[in-house]
Formats: sequence, C-alpha cells, structure tokens
Amino acid sequence: MGLWSRLKAFTGAGGPVDPDRRLSGEAVLTIGIHSLFQFGASMAGLFLNLYLWRLTEDLAVNGIYNIVVFLLTPVGFLAGAWLAKRTDRLVTYRIGIVLTALFYLLVILAGTAVVRHYIWFGLFSGIASGMYWTAYLVLMYDVSTPANRIRFLGLNTTFFNLAGLAGPAVAGTIIGVMEGLTGYLVTFSLSLALFVAAAALSLRLRPSGFRHKTFYIGLVPHVMRRQPAWLRALFAFFLWGLFQGITLFLPNILLYRTVGREDWVGYLTIFFSGLVILSSFLVSRFGREHFGRLYVLLSSAGVVIGAAFLFIDFAFWTVAVFMILFSLGNPLMNNTLSNFYYRRIALLPLRGQLRNEAIVMREVFLNAGRVLSIVALLAFADNPESAMLPVVLFAAALTQMPIFFLVEKPARQPAESR
Repeated sequence: MGLWSRLKAFTGAGGPVDPDRRLSGEAVLTIGIHSLFQFGASMAGLFLNLYLWRLTEDLAVNGIYNIVVFLLTPVGFLAGAWLAKRTDRLVTYRIGIVLTALFYLLVILAGTAVVRHYIWFGLFSGIASGMYWTAYLVLMYDVSTPANRIRFLGLNTTFFNLAGLAGPAVAGTIIGVMEGLTGYLVTFSLSLALFVAAAALSLRLRPSGFRHKTFYIGLVPHVMRRQPAWLRALFAFFLWGLFQGITLFLPNILLYRTVGREDWVGYLTIFFSGLVILSSFLVSRFGREHFGRLYVLLSSAGVVIGAAFLFIDFAFWTVAVFMILFSLGNPLMNNTLSNFYYRRIALLPLRGQLRNEAIVMREVFLNAGRVLSIVALLAFADNPESAMLPVVLFAAALTQMPIFFLVEKPARQPAESR
C-alpha cells in the first residue's frame, strides 16, 4: 500500500468509517498539502523567533515583530478574501504559499541584517500569512460537511502537528550540528523547498465553482446587528487571541532560557507536539459536537492550572508542566471554536456567500486579542526575568474561562449550500 493510500485509509476517505463522517479525496489532499506547508513553516517559524532572540536578546524585538505580524495579518486576510471572491480561493491559496516562500528567501539573503529590518519582515510575514490562511480556512469549510467537520478538523490538526513535530526535530538537529548561525540559514532554505512543493501540489485541487463575485464586507456591521450569535462567536475568538498571542512565541524563548540549547528546544517541541497530536486524534475519533462546551472548559481550566505553576518558579519543570497542559488542551479549544464558527457561517444570510467575509472578521477579532496580549506583555514584563511575567501569563489564561459561556450547544445541523 502506497503512502497516499495509507493516508486515505487512515483519514477514512475510503475505509470503514460511518459514510456520513467519511472524508472526500479532496479533503484528504487538502490535509496533505497543509501538512507539507506546516512542515516547512514549523522548521522556519519556530526558530525565526529564536533567531531574533539570539541576535538581540531583547524580548521587545520579538514582541514588536509579532505585533506587526498580527496587525498586518487581517490586511492580508482582507486582500486575500477580496481576491478569492473575484477569482477563486485557490488563487489566494497559492499566492499565500509563494509569498511565504519568498519571505524565507529574503530571510536567507538578509542573514543577520534581519534584525535591522525586522519590522519590514513582520509586515511581509503578516501579509503572506493572511493570504494563505484566509484561503485555507475557506477551503476547510468547502471540503468538509456538517456531518464530518469535527472529524476533518481533528484529523487536520493531527497531521498538522505531525508535520509540526517533524519540522523542529529536523531544524533542531541541523542547527545543533552546524556552527554559529549557519544552521538557521540551512533550515530556512529547506523550508523554502517545501513551500514550493506545496504550491505545486495545490494544482491538483479543483476550483470552487461559486459564481457570486461580490465582496460583501460592507454588509458585515448590519449582519452583526441582526445576528448577535455570530458576534458572540467573534468575541470568543477575541478572547482566545488574548492567550494565543503570547503562546505563539514566548514558550520557546522560555524553554531556551531553561535548557540553553536550540536543539533541545527542537526535541522538547517534538514531545509537546506529540501531546497535541494525541489530543487531536482523540478529538477526531471520539469528539462530538454536543460536548463542545465541556472541551472548552477542560482546555481553559488546564491552561489556568498550568500558568499557576509558573508562580512557583521559572524552572524547566514548571515551564514543562505549563506546556504539557497547554498542548493537551489547545486542540480541544481550537477544534471546538472552529467547528462552532463554521456552524455559524452556515446560518448567515446569502446562503454561504458570506464565508470569505466571515473568515476575515474572525481574523480581525482573533488578531486584536493577540496584539492586545503582546502589548500587555511588553508593558508589564518586557524581559524573561521579570517578576510580572507569570502574572501576565496567568491573567491571559484566565481570559479563556468566559469562552465557555459564548459557545452554544448545536441546536440543529444546518443545511448548507454547496
């Protein structure tokens, strides 16, 4: 049995799975391309923040870089959604992959000069990321159905994190055996090759066939007033962003501070990614929509308990406990919110024609939370030695608890227009 056949069998694209929950071949291909993209992104993205840290040892540089990325990502989403409406989401998807590849090519060419122009690199990264993710989030909606979506999301997260597990291992080994900063540049070069391969594979995906080209972003405020449940869903993503903004870059710096070696950061990331994969696989196998609020409660309680351990000490074991609980709980929150949001999109006016606009607004709220959390981090704990750092992390974790009240139980399975 070939690799592609094994992937199809494991994901249920032709195996003994309930027919309603079985994934189409295009859904499996989408997961495969996204995993390849994540393999390259995890190799480069994980160590880009460490690269900046090694060059400056200034948390403010990492914080400002990520603020710029998160501020520009919604702009990339807006441009990508508009282009997807005028052409097709696959055009935006491929442009996002190519721009990401170009970003890391520029990192390679700039070398240590990245630190002098990190704001411009943040601008570029935000636009590239926005273009890619707006298309991919719409693509996930298109290739899944209400019956198999929670399974699709669980398997997508599983394979996404399998790729995220392998990437840091390869990158950590390369950086560990090469002297100075050479390993970083080799890592970025390998990532570039993987992005090119992902772009080539995306040519096998079919256009959506949607004929409605009007971009309805101007209707969003009106729809928010008429659909308060959608606004609650957006606010849930804002709260999630208040914690996610910090955890997208700070944990790896804390790990490096406690172990002192980039290769060990890569190996530890393998362990934590393994926990994410385990949690994601269990969600894909046993997860059900009506348990969504329980999953949110378990996830938010886990990160609060994990953050509380950091009050004891910023030692390796306390950071590890925090990362273990975060890794186990994050797929529960991610998949529940994504499934909940796709359910809300299906109930918006114009029968599916607002899905691009809804994805843009999701990113606006999510990144507003991310930016606010990083600003708070830099305002109250601008270096890893700050006594306020555990306070900021604990406060950010507490903001996850109200999400429980914003996620609704599924009342019915919406009829979607394809």
